[in-house]
Amino acid sequence: MKWATVILAGTGALAMVVPACILHQDLTACLSDRDCKLDRICDAGHCVWPPTRPKPGAKLAPPTVPAGAPMPAATTVIVPEVAGAPGGIMFRFGPEHRGRSAVRVPAKKPEIAWSYETRGTVTSSPALGPDGSVLVGSHDGDLHVVSREGKALWRFSTGDLIFSSPAIFRGAVAYIGSDDDNLYALDLANHRPLWRYRVGACPHTVGVGPEVSRCDVDAGPTIGSNGIIYTGGDAIYAINPDGTLRWRYATGGHVSSAPALLPDGTVIAGSQDNVVYAIGPDGTKRWDFRAGNDVESAPALADDGTIYVGSDDEKLYALSPTGQLLWAFNTGGDIRAAPAVGLDGTIYVGAFDASMYAIRKDGTLAWTFRTGDRIVSSALVDADGTILFGSQDDRLYALDNKGQHRWSVELGGDVDSSPVIAADGTIYVGSDDRKLYALRAR
Repeated sequence: MKWATVILAGTGALAMVVPACILHQDLTACLSDRDCKLDRICDAGHCVWPPTRPKPGAKLAPPTVPAGAPMPAATTVIVPEVAGAPGGIMFRFGPEHRGRSAVRVPAKKPEIAWSYETRGTVTSSPALGPDGSVLVGSHDGDLHVVSREGKALWRFSTGDLIFSSPAIFRGAVAYIGSDDDNLYALDLANHRPLWRYRVGACPHTVGVGPEVSRCDVDAGPTIGSNGIIYTGGDAIYAINPDGTLRWRYATGGHVSSAPALLPDGTVIAGSQDNVVYAIGPDGTKRWDFRAGNDVESAPALADDGTIYVGSDDEKLYALSPTGQLLWAFNTGGDIRAAPAVGLDGTIYVGAFDASMYAIRKDGTLAWTFRTGDRIVSSALVDADGTILFGSQDDRLYALDNKGQHRWSVELGGDVDSSPVIAADGTIYVGSDDRKLYALRAR
């Protein structure tokens, strides 16, 4: 393997040695691990089966509740209020997807406190339970619940890969989507399923190809203040807390990223038909915006209602709450990460050109920082403007608000998972080496 020296841009430059093949890949087959179904990974532009992972034909564990089995009566579900728990914990920390954390990123380089190994790639963003446990999905088809010390507590098996990130409602109910085309609701206290909702009517729920993947529940889920759950598949879905359908809006492509919610309840979601949709609380379309390629980036909503969303056409778009284009910023690669919005309005987003971008509210560039490979991980931004994100060069990065390298930690594989920080400063993030990591500063 050939190696090359890469200069990471920023006020303080840092040289790294990375495999040259990372910088010169044939992108005709795949662009990231998200393009590869089952447990294959994207290696040098091709979906391959790593020798340590399941081979074609290998079967995952069946769902905890077999397909077609009756679920517990939805009307019996009671969701208690939990002292100190927010209404919902979810991908990007809230229905607006701003990616803001009240906990500050450690100023000093943290160390790996522990790692927990699953049986598949971990691209899911972890969620923190009310008892300090960590919930994360894996390509082994399981939702894993792990203690703050890194010990397995329990797990729930679905019938296919999990790209979805867990969401938790009032500290009592966890929601997780699976590529078996189901959204699951789980009772956290009793470790049991409450209900599941089958998305779409795709004839094949497991396998490879656009028709098989069309109904995969990869999006979110996102929880509204009223407890309604929003997700995607072959359409945009609003599902009541009791597991019944509230409404469904059909799209022309797969909805793979988490919907965001405007204050008036309007749902903003991207689709692989190149369109950003705005759907009212009653399930009717208010407007749509057409990008130049697939929209797999989860939208983020600024405090003033501006919508930021990336596309595979290599642009970050700023849209008004009524769908008018305000500006478009060109990057050098597909944008599949969700943008983060700082307290000062600066937007942070990574792209497939290996760069993290800081973009001002007027659409002008503030700074860029280059890593050694594509960025799929969505950035976290703290109150000081410190940025935390992963890269497919196997590293987790922290940058200050000027784009200067603060520290980075090498993990065991691509870091497509989006990091979260617990109240005690522990960072949790997944990796393609099948592990969930906990990092702590001394």
